[in-house]
Amino acid sequence: MASSAAAAAATDRIALVKAFDETRTGVRGLVESGVSAVPDIFRHPDPYASVPLAPPGVSIPVVDLSLPAPLAAEAAAGAARDWGFFYLVNHHALVPSGFTAGLLAAVRAFNELPAAERAAHYGRSVDGGVSYSSNVDLYRSGAASWRDTIQVVLGPSRPDAERIPAACRAEVVGWDAHATAVARAVMALLCEGLSLRGETLEEASCLEGKLMVCHYYPVCPEPERTMGIVPHTDPGVLTVLAQDGVGGLQVKHTNEDGESYWVDAKPVPGALVINVGDLLQIMSNDKYKSVEHRVVMKSHEEARVSSAIFYNPGKRSDSVFYGPLPDLISSGNPPNYNFSGSTQKTGLFERGVLILGEAAAELPQTGP
Repeated sequence: MASSAAAAAATDRIALVKAFDETRTGVRGLVESGVSAVPDIFRHPDPYASVPLAPPGVSIPVVDLSLPAPLAAEAAAGAARDWGFFYLVNHHALVPSGFTAGLLAAVRAFNELPAAERAAHYGRSVDGGVSYSSNVDLYRSGAASWRDTIQVVLGPSRPDAERIPAACRAEVVGWDAHATAVARAVMALLCEGLSLRGETLEEASCLEGKLMVCHYYPVCPEPERTMGIVPHTDPGVLTVLAQDGVGGLQVKHTNEDGESYWVDAKPVPGALVINVGDLLQIMSNDKYKSVEHRVVMKSHEEARVSSAIFYNPGKRSDSVFYGPLPDLISSGNPPNYNFSGSTQKTGLFERGVLILGEAAAELPQTGP
């Protein structure tokens, strides 16, 4: 009886998910319809109960690009080693003043267009490298998250820019160039922090595989019952994030005493958020760490907007392997990862080396 009841519940859920998806208006459409409660397909059981929040005053580190290069490299390496996350400030030589605010305003403007205009873009196929939908894992996850997403595959192949919604097209294209300049600078600092040449990660094609996600988290009638994004790590090399002032990003940190807690990555005016991905943890032979993060729903009053670009290697074939960088390996520092067979996952949990085959047009991403 229990198994038949579970099967019936699964069937009901599939029907509800399909009905939601076929509206083509996303979570924003639910809000526009006037829902006063979170629908069942978005409800997460005790989403915030597992790990406590950090004590007051705890924050992710800050890396200042205006510091002399050796000091900036030391700060970036320390943050990547101890936290896996940091704020990046004084990057005005790479990102024009006010650009990220304009980007996020344009993404908001698209998501707040009339439903019929948004619906014209809605779909799960990444035709031309572009899609707009709610929850890329909508049909696979146990509970959907409270967000809608524009996704743009920026590399190795360029997207069809005409498929990017006109309301944010210029800003998305511009963000690709500016964020990549930031990623190049940060990768150089992280290489120097490992006593490697600053070009090491770029020469391994780690700036060439690029996926942008622009998330819109509508206002929520019951923030305590759902999540913006469930806890996860990013599978790639590096993530560059711009977020608005609403907040909700949290990073799991384990201190020197082994205590874990969630730390609010509160919006800092003018700062970008940088985080290490699983592949960089592998390539650094665990010198840098990829850590769990999530987005919690915090506001009844204002939607949250963010835009992240995930950087991954662009060279992909069944004969291309990504493991610990050779210059980091010695008799006193053996590799922590070994070839364990082809996998579309990072191999981090199997302690394996990542293979990016030609079929892997992009690594699965969620992002903050």
